[in-house]
Amino acid sequence: MQLSKTLKSLPLCIATGLMVTATTAAFAAEPLKVAFVYLGPRGDGGWTQQHDVARLKLEAALGSAIKTTFVENVPETADSERVFRQLAADGNKLIFATSFGYMEPLQKVSKLFPDVKFEHVNGFKTAANISVYEPRFEEGFYLIGTIAGQMTKSNTLGFIGSFPIPSVVRNIDSMTLGAQAVNPKVKTKAIWVNTWYDPGKERQAADTLIAQGADNVAQNTDSPASIQAAQEKGTYAFSIDADMSSFGKKAQLSGTTEDWSGYYIAETKKVLDGTWTGNRHTRWGLKEGLVVMAPLNPDIPPAAVKVFEDAKAKLIAGTLNPFAGPIKDNTGKEMVAAGSVMPDATFSSLNWYVDGIEGSVPK
Repeated sequence: MQLSKTLKSLPLCIATGLMVTATTAAFAAEPLKVAFVYLGPRGDGGWTQQHDVARLKLEAALGSAIKTTFVENVPETADSERVFRQLAADGNKLIFATSFGYMEPLQKVSKLFPDVKFEHVNGFKTAANISVYEPRFEEGFYLIGTIAGQMTKSNTLGFIGSFPIPSVVRNIDSMTLGAQAVNPKVKTKAIWVNTWYDPGKERQAADTLIAQGADNVAQNTDSPASIQAAQEKGTYAFSIDADMSSFGKKAQLSGTTEDWSGYYIAETKKVLDGTWTGNRHTRWGLKEGLVVMAPLNPDIPPAAVKVFEDAKAKLIAGTLNPFAGPIKDNTGKEMVAAGSVMPDATFSSLNWYVDGIEGSVPK
């Protein structure tokens, strides 16, 4: 009698087992939802565009294992907190915050969603579920400086700054150090536009710097406006984030760009295999392929190209550090002693100009 009951219930057990297996497989096949939050439009030609290109490469690399989404034109205000909260509530388990100003909103939201992994670019505050990542921008700007220092006729360089935050101050300092390594007479003028992306303001800043004698202008903003200005005025310029030479083939000498895809693929794989951890600050540069130099203008003399390539090889090999001492600020105070290098941690609080940059860092 008991055997009969067992046999009768066997089909039901098998069916139930199959249903459980099918349900488990369905859950296992659910793609990891990955979100990106962008400060500007995807087609800005610079910073945001490069992040979105990397997002598409991430999709191509990991296929059906992930599902990505993005939100563009998110201001660095309390509104970004709402965006992060909504993306987490929608089931995104890995969220990349691609602008410095998202730091405080991210700190708040991360506490509400401890099971979500957050990655913040260029910030300095981590947590159990927040990791920070940034390029070694100083390497690219140092190389820009080696070209500008050789190509300038006025010995005056220009720099269009976005916001006077440590990560941007680092770049004007590094560019100036690179230029002075090949031309000690170089001086740098800076104009701060207090925006990441405003072609009108960027163009006005470029025009002003050129009028003040700067014949090589670099930028830490997102549009190609300064490249266009240099093209029209017959001077030189350098792009950032993306190759902007199409906007000024004669004007752009090179630029420092980024390929974020390697980092995004590596971090997403860590989430998929369960090895992702927070409380990290990752800095990748030329060696890792995150910092990528735009093609050199063919008008650059071979001797200047050799100086550039030699410096690039040394940066990749680790035998050259842009912030190796001795370094003084522009008041004459020694900031990095001979025989030592500035620690990476200092980049989170850098608020002074190296010798050769006019003025002072805005407060």
